[in-house]
Amino acid sequence: MTRNLETRIRRVIDHIHDHPSGDLSLDVLAEVAAMSRFQWHRVFRALTGETAAQAVRRIRLHQAAIRLVRETTPVAEVARAVGYADAASFTRAFADAYGTPPAAFRRQGAILSHAVNPERQEFPMPEITLCDAPEMRLAAVPHRGAYHEINRAFGLLFATLAARDLLSGVAGSMVGVYLDDPSATPAADLRSVAGVPVGEDFPLEAPLQEYRLPAGRRAVLVHKGPYAGLPAAYDALYGQWLPPSGEVPDDMPSYEVYPNSPMDMAQDQLLTEITVPLR
Repeated sequence: MTRNLETRIRRVIDHIHDHPSGDLSLDVLAEVAAMSRFQWHRVFRALTGETAAQAVRRIRLHQAAIRLVRETTPVAEVARAVGYADAASFTRAFADAYGTPPAAFRRQGAILSHAVNPERQEFPMPEITLCDAPEMRLAAVPHRGAYHEINRAFGLLFATLAARDLLSGVAGSMVGVYLDDPSATPAADLRSVAGVPVGEDFPLEAPLQEYRLPAGRRAVLVHKGPYAGLPAAYDALYGQWLPPSGEVPDDMPSYEVYPNSPMDMAQDQLLTEITVPLR
């Protein structure tokens, strides 16, 4: 029965991500899951920690935030693309979640990507911390596609852990590992890993995989705010801090540690530890 529920959860999470502008009512999602409406509501909340309606809203608005900072698409078109019938209702929902209306969110220079503003902007430089990190074993779900869509893999990861009653074995914050250079790899081919730290005796069965981060020196930049602002933070770390620092990145992927979650934290309070391995 556990594997059966995992399959249903994965099917629904994929459906929400793939059809943000479609009918994502509880009745439709229950049909996708092939369960009764009443049963599905309880199962989804028990395994994901949020209602189906909350998940739909969070995913839709996350996709909207990414489009607002990466594209010049009019706000009304972004609203329709993520399932809002009119710009007014979208603006209210977005402002409630992100603390600012979508047009103002797009204008905020600190989170504009270079795809929207081709003129290089100086990012307010947070402090960079150097540290020695221990080896980390992750229970992980792989993701292939645009990096900003890795939340799909995290949804599958936590639904699987909850269905198997394994959440108590998680030993730290969420970790996203990014294996390719987005400036040199097509978005559809980007590889990443959504994981959580676990002990050596933690059971790993498909779709869970093991991924290990070796011990070593790290440079860590703590970004505070919506995930849509991460590209500018990376530009600051690699473009402003690294050249004069004298440090040399190691030949292994950078990764992000997420001490809190958009499921229980306001967007402007989200923390992301951008972590770069050093030689």
